[in-house]
Amino acid sequence: MATQTLSLWINGQHTPSSGKRLAPVFNPATGATVRQVPLANQADVDLAVATAKAALPGWRDTTPLRRARILTRYRELMEAHQKDLVRLISEEHGKTLLDAAGSLQRGIEVIEFASGIPHLLKGEHAEDVGRGVDCHSILQPVGICAGIAPFNFPAMVPLWMFPVAIACGNTFILKPSEKVPSTALRMAEIFHEAGLPAGVFNVIPGDKEAVDALLVHPDVAAISSVGSTPVAQHIYETAARHGKRVQALGGAKNHAVVMPDADLAFTVDSLIGAAYGSAGERCMAISTVVAVGEVGERLVAALRDKAASLKVGPGTDDAIEMGPLVTGAHRDRVRGLIDAGVAEGATLVLDGRGLKVKGHENGFYLGPTLFDHVKPDMQIYREEIFGPVLIVLRASGLDEAIALINGNPFANGTAIFTASGAAARRFERDIEVGMVGVNVPIPVPMAFFSFGGWKASLFGDLHMHGPEGVTFYTRTKVITSRWPASGEKKAHGLAMPTLG
Repeated sequence: MATQTLSLWINGQHTPSSGKRLAPVFNPATGATVRQVPLANQADVDLAVATAKAALPGWRDTTPLRRARILTRYRELMEAHQKDLVRLISEEHGKTLLDAAGSLQRGIEVIEFASGIPHLLKGEHAEDVGRGVDCHSILQPVGICAGIAPFNFPAMVPLWMFPVAIACGNTFILKPSEKVPSTALRMAEIFHEAGLPAGVFNVIPGDKEAVDALLVHPDVAAISSVGSTPVAQHIYETAARHGKRVQALGGAKNHAVVMPDADLAFTVDSLIGAAYGSAGERCMAISTVVAVGEVGERLVAALRDKAASLKVGPGTDDAIEMGPLVTGAHRDRVRGLIDAGVAEGATLVLDGRGLKVKGHENGFYLGPTLFDHVKPDMQIYREEIFGPVLIVLRASGLDEAIALINGNPFANGTAIFTASGAAARRFERDIEVGMVGVNVPIPVPMAFFSFGGWKASLFGDLHMHGPEGVTFYTRTKVITSRWPASGEKKAHGLAMPTLG
């Protein structure tokens, strides 16, 4: 049977690419190519932008309430198609069905938030800022927006971007990862079914060629992206240099501090899920544990036993707890970092390199891996591994743990496990990280808050979705007005006017 070749989604319909480049889309559980995806080129980007530009005036002038009704219908249809979307996510990424369902739900919650955006699009008004002079502000869309999404969340991360932008009156071009394109294309079909006018939302799978074309295109006003820190920095610097508004979320090295008074069983269960869920391919995964004081030995032993018992295999099997990595190349990179950790002298407590899944020998699997006695100068600490590898460092007290985390260039998410309110309060106030959990391992905010890190984990000033998402996708215009009565003496003079 011939391998299916996907298309682009432009102007409300499937559209073939004008180029000839194709990339394989794998099922990571089997290693087989399940379909091919065209890699959008400059001409494809130009067509998508021209389509979004043509659709912009009509969508911008659609009332916020009517836009919200389409988004409400979109949420309903996304929920109706949830099972099919979950299977697509699992098939191309490899994560378990349960994990895929959870990530999709978090994305749908942003659609729900976006349906209420008319309330947040209200400006301000002040009467009599001067004699007979009023002042008011309005929020207007920025124009054509583009989103560059990573492979690890085929639905959730795009849904953090385009529903908010579109609810604010913008048109949108999504560049999903070429590794996991099908979910984005299916979400576009569903949005069209919900009544979204053609051209408002376009999807162009591709690689660096498409990204760079979007970054410099004169008609693109804003860029949202999630990816590694080097990619985020490139996107931020290039797009900003070309006059665009940018939010570029980068890499992470998320630490969890475990205090001696933490509930050990609860903490271990939390850390196992946070470290090995989605095979560690999460920007909010806990990849680093800082064990404080005497808890270290007990904690590492419990983590080893729990991690060793995890069931690894194809994500579509309901009994499986951890699936494969997204590609063979990525698996090999993670395996190389495990090799480096051993070479640098970290204690390899649990080695996942030899894992073989019966019946799926060609899948991209690595077993759960655990290191102890890691030092800050080791490569496995300095780099974002993005795989099923958990590392443990030791600290003598909370001060040392906080100093260690604050000294790391990444600052996406962090957590503390403790029974002490004083320790937790100290941690949440002094830690220099954008998202903090207290006995919560993955503190991803709900849709009505905003998501984003600090330092090398974010390039730009505003976080995603929530109130800051509305701010990012709108521009404020301030109007000062006076309506002189008939026959009123006109103001003259060259001095700077004062209204008071």
